[in-house]
Order: sequence, then structure tokens, then C-alpha cells
Amino acid sequence: MATEEITKLEKFAATPFRQDIELQHVDHEAGFSTLRTRIREAKRFTIFDIDAHTAEHWGRALLEWAEAHKVEGASK
Repeated sequence: MATEEITKLEKFAATPFRQDIELQHVDHEAGFSTLRTRIREAKRFTIFDIDAHTAEHWGRALLEWAEAHKVEGASK
């Protein structure tokens, strides 16, 4: 069985529907690392691992969307 070393990075609730999101750094026994995203919605979990290139692409897309949809006076 493969061994993974998991480091918790961040855990937060997404609004407005209160999904729990957890980000983890995963070092795989095969010698590579991924970013694991775990999304919990009630009793359902979605879990997937992405590489650094995908994380960078996704992160930029999220930042661009957030910048375009900022609400004046909204708290962070």
C-alpha cells in the first residue's frame, strides 16, 4: 500500500452555502507532491489532487474572478 505524508494547509467554510473546504499538501511515496482539495457538503465529500501547474492556473482564475466581482465595503 502506498504511503503519503499529508500536511494540513488551510481549512475554511465557503459562503453562501457553507461547504467545508480543506487544503492539504501531499507528498507521495513515488516522489512527487500534490495539493489535495477536500470539499464537504453535508455528508458528501469531493476529494481531488492537483499538480503545481494546475494549482497555479486555478489560483489565477480564482483571483481574476474575485477581483472582477468585488463588492464595495465587503469584509474579507
